[in-house]
Amino acid sequence: MDFLTLIAPTELGGALTVALLAASFAGSFITIAFGIGGGVMLLAIMASLMPPAALIPVHGVVQLGSNTGRASAMFRHIHWPALGWFGVGALAGVALGSALVVNIPAALVQIGVGVFVIWSVISRPPAWMKRWPVITGALTSFLTMFFGATGPFVATYTRALNLGRHGYAATQASLMVMQHSLKSLAFGFLGFAFAHWVWFCTAMILAGLAGTFTGRLVLDRMTDARFQKFLNAILILIALRLIWSGFHAL
Repeated sequence: MDFLTLIAPTELGGALTVALLAASFAGSFITIAFGIGGGVMLLAIMASLMPPAALIPVHGVVQLGSNTGRASAMFRHIHWPALGWFGVGALAGVALGSALVVNIPAALVQIGVGVFVIWSVISRPPAWMKRWPVITGALTSFLTMFFGATGPFVATYTRALNLGRHGYAATQASLMVMQHSLKSLAFGFLGFAFAHWVWFCTAMILAGLAGTFTGRLVLDRMTDARFQKFLNAILILIALRLIWSGFHAL
């Protein structure tokens, strides 16, 4: 049994698995290079290639692994006071989301993710999200049960802490570790078969860690503004495809 056969779920096959590993690498590269956006990009690509029922749980585990790697690498820069009230809100948001997420049809998940991705690209989160961490934690954790990548909204709170770039990256990663940990536990209690996806998730996490380390090496050579515009255009195109697919399935 070769490596690709071991990690590729039957729902995906070898070619899609390789594409998703490349997306995990690129997503972590983008996050370390630009501070945000890689999780949304990975979500959009996974939503276009994976079974909708597995999308949010698997994406959550992959993001948990990637953010744990980033937080561990920058552990001494974490701003610990930021985690308290956010964590209280996150626990409440995940608990509420768990009670509702099981009733959402797969097609609506695709449409919701598509709309969410477009909104995260073209709009700014409301200002109150950075002043009330408990509400930010609750709202973003509730949304992550349905739509996955809420990093851009959590970042509104993190940026308001006025940390240096190392502190920002470490604290943002730590907040996302907390959120994705709670989400993964919730989906486990809801009965999602994580064991079926364990080798795929492991490979995705390792690809993401490789993207993180590579991004740190080439960060200074990137042109931020031009690449961000390109990334936003790709995200919107992928999101429109997801919305079309969802409506077609309905």
